Amino acid sequence: MRTPIITTLLLAAALGGCAGTPATPPGAEQLTVQVVATLPHDPAAFTEGLEFAGGTLYESTGLSGQSQLTAGPPGGPPATTAALPAPLFGEGVTVLGPTLWQLTWQDGFAIERDTKTLAELRRVPFQGEGWGLCHQDSGRLVMSNGSSSLTFRDPKTFAVTGSVEVGRDQLNELECVGGDVYANVWHTDTILRIDAATGHVTGTIDAGRLRAQAKVTDPEAVLNGIAAVPGTGEFLLTGKQWQVTFRVRFVPQHP
Repeated sequence: MRTPIITTLLLAAALGGCAGTPATPPGAEQLTVQVVATLPHDPAAFTEGLEFAGGTLYESTGLSGQSQLTAGPPGGPPATTAALPAPLFGEGVTVLGPTLWQLTWQDGFAIERDTKTLAELRRVPFQGEGWGLCHQDSGRLVMSNGSSSLTFRDPKTFAVTGSVEVGRDQLNELECVGGDVYANVWHTDTILRIDAATGHVTGTIDAGRLRAQAKVTDPEAVLNGIAAVPGTGEFLLTGKQWQVTFRVRFVPQHP
């Protein structure tokens, strides 16, 4: 999310230790990040969606007139780029074999693209805002809109097939891993691990140390990219206009 407008409330939160940490739900596992490696990241990229598939890292970026979708090796220059014409604002992305879906924020449609060329194939309208997007092993899409709900959608038609209430709003960028959905909470350094079947938060991940290592000071340059590295149990994490992408493991947080 969204346009870099700093309200008094957000500025106060930033000055109070930028990106506050939501309280951990009872019974949820408390985790933190263990950095495995660091990779360069385009500091101009206003990251809205990140997904790693078939050895390629796909990144969707926002801001009107600057939004684009890129594909290439992690840490390297993009091999393919598709720009979104103004005033479109790019959001989450997920890859489904030969095609992918890219959300727009308030433009009212999702874009289906060719995975290899990133060429636009069609636009499908939806109601409300688009924030994060991922897909489960079944192919079912999971979408966030900044509320406390996750919406399920058909991978071919983009039609709504159901939803689940999480009880925590500001759900933003998403990553699906098995039956779990990882969601970062906008304007915090917290990632939630959510059981997609029930909406229960089963784990909270404190990624605050990454912001310090990335030397980020702008309160709008928030954590907003989560991409699982298939078969490793590791994740790529980055943020809006960060100069680095971190490859991490989620490990228990000790007192």
